[in-house]
Amino acid sequence: MPSVTIIEYSGKEHVLDAEVGLTLMECAVDNMVPGIEAECGGCCSCATCHCFVDEQWIERIGRAAGLEAGLLAGTSDPRENSRLCCQIAITDSLDGLIVRLPQSQY
Repeated sequence: MPSVTIIEYSGKEHVLDAEVGLTLMECAVDNMVPGIEAECGGCCSCATCHCFVDEQWIERIGRAAGLEAGLLAGTSDPRENSRLCCQIAITDSLDGLIVRLPQSQY
């Protein structure tokens, strides 16, 4: 089971055992990580699971495109490494993934 780290804006780290086949958003919600509201339930329609993918992981994860990129453009702090957690599928290759949450979700 891959281990992923979600870092709140305050700096508090949540190291999670992430189940392959779920999304990062589902893992965060299942583990009650503050700041991941997931209002749309993972339908890529709300941007309440916005995160910043650590630079060392962005090429493996990929950059946001299409609808996801449009939603992220409407957030208060979009960045090149912004992604929606609901659009990151957990695979074994993501063991060690690090993401940070924006101040707007603090």
